[in-house]
Amino acid sequence: MDQDQDRPNGPDSEAPPAGPGDEAPAADALAASQAEAAALKDQLLRALAETENVRRRAQRDREEAGKYAITAFARELVGVADNLRRAIGAIPPEALANDEALKNLAAGVELTERQLLTAFERFQLRKIEPVGEKFDSNLHQAMFELPAQGQPTGTVLQVLQPGFVLHDRLIRPAMVAVAKAELGDSAAASTK
Repeated sequence: MDQDQDRPNGPDSEAPPAGPGDEAPAADALAASQAEAAALKDQLLRALAETENVRRRAQRDREEAGKYAITAFARELVGVADNLRRAIGAIPPEALANDEALKNLAAGVELTERQLLTAFERFQLRKIEPVGEKFDSNLHQAMFELPAQGQPTGTVLQVLQPGFVLHDRLIRPAMVAVAKAELGDSAAASTK
């Protein structure tokens, strides 16, 4: 009989004993497996973080869509509010005193304007009328400057057209006249 036939061939057969040179390839294989596991774990954590970021972004987008869905509609209604105010302002006071029908019509238009502004407030659409406030380029649009009239430079003296803000988003800036430094004030400031 051959020597090869004396050794059993099967799953129960013993592997030849490992020599000292066999440990290096096993250690390298283990290190490679651990590095691959670490890389896969890093990829998994990054994918989970990206998924969470996408979820948060989608949630924020949904909230903003609900909050600002009426923006275009609000812009259109702001013009209606302006026209109601113009209609009320166009009626001469002496005509109101002499004409009962005109007086009733004016009262109806004022009531309609108040109801519209109440509906605006209910949906967080606020009117901006900044007379006496410091000019803010985020909310106001300066149309011209006026002498300061005792007000600090940069103060809003007159509102030509009110602005509107939906929640915290500007729908339309307030068109305003702003106080400018008077000649004597600027000369005094430059000599100091």
